[in-house]
Formats: sequence, structure tokens, C-alpha cells
Amino acid sequence: MNNYIGESQHYSRYRQFDRQRSVGPRINKQIRISYVRLINKNGEKLGVVSTIDAQKKAQMQGLDLVEISPKAHPPVCKIMDYGKFKYQQKRKAALVKKRQVQVGMKEVKFRPKTDIHDFNVKVSRLKKFLSKGNKGKVTMMFRGREIVHTNIGKESLFKIVEKLKGTAFVESPAKMEGRQMVMILAPEKQTVIKK
Repeated sequence: MNNYIGESQHYSRYRQFDRQRSVGPRINKQIRISYVRLINKNGEKLGVVSTIDAQKKAQMQGLDLVEISPKAHPPVCKIMDYGKFKYQQKRKAALVKKRQVQVGMKEVKFRPKTDIHDFNVKVSRLKKFLSKGNKGKVTMMFRGREIVHTNIGKESLFKIVEKLKGTAFVESPAKMEGRQMVMILAPEKQTVIKK
């Protein structure tokens, strides 16, 4: 029975090691192949050397041996400060994420019988959304027998496009989706107000 427990502990350790390895590149003792193509910390190629020698060189310099290209034959390893490398990768990822522009979708709903005042208020609200860089989803809802008069809905959508000329352009033209007509507007680049 003790033997069985020992085997299961060994298996769990193996899985834990495998999980750690899959997170990032192999470093130092995790590199188990006999020969590697070595690059020093300055980027100079040192050729194919044994993994043990490469690890000793890295240890003498107080750095880590990091496997850069595991699929090459033999794998390419570089001598570097792995902690510093990870920190720089994290900062690059944060910068990329910071520079990404989040585009939202705001929906404004109309009906063929929407009053002129309500129509203008909704159009001005849509204009505000678009000026902030969001896309606008304009939904014309038809209830009951209104579905027979889709041409009135189309005319209203054309009026919206006319009022928003210079602020937005039609990204997806009006199309029927069940009992509603949907059109998507996107902001023109020069009209977007940056905070």
C-alpha cells in the first residue's frame, strides 16, 4: 500500500512540474535535452554545446539558461536574467492592452410613430454616443400591423442618417430581423472626441 502512495505522489509531482513548464519557457534544470544551441547575454551565437556546460556558464555569470526556441534542432537557449525578462514581457503586454481602444455598442430604439421631439432627442443622444467613439445600433421596432408599413421605418432611418451626416457613416445597412429593422452606424474618425 505504501508503494501505491509513493507512485501517486510521484505522479502528482510530475503533473505539477509539467503544469509549471507549460506556463512559460523552460529554464535551468527544466531543460533536459543533452545539447543546445547557445546564445550569450549579448546576443552572440556560441554554437552547439552540452546543456550541462551551458547551465554552468549561466551559473558562473549569475544568470539563467532560458529555452527560447524549443522546436529547433537542437533547441535554442539564451543566457539571460529570467526575472528581468518576465518583467519586461509583462510591461509590454500592459502597454499593448493600454493602447487598445474599447469600442462599445449603444442601442437606440425607434418606432414608426415616434414623435418629432422624441425623434430629435434620440438622434442627439445617438450623436453623443458616436462622438465618444462608440458604435450606434439603431433599431426600428414594428408592433402589430405596423409591420405592413416597413417603408415608413426605412424613411425614418434615412432621416437619421441625414441628420448624422459628417458625424457617422452606415457600417451595416438597414435589414429586417424578425419584427424589427436594424442598422449599425460607426463614428467618422475626425469627429471622435478623445478624453
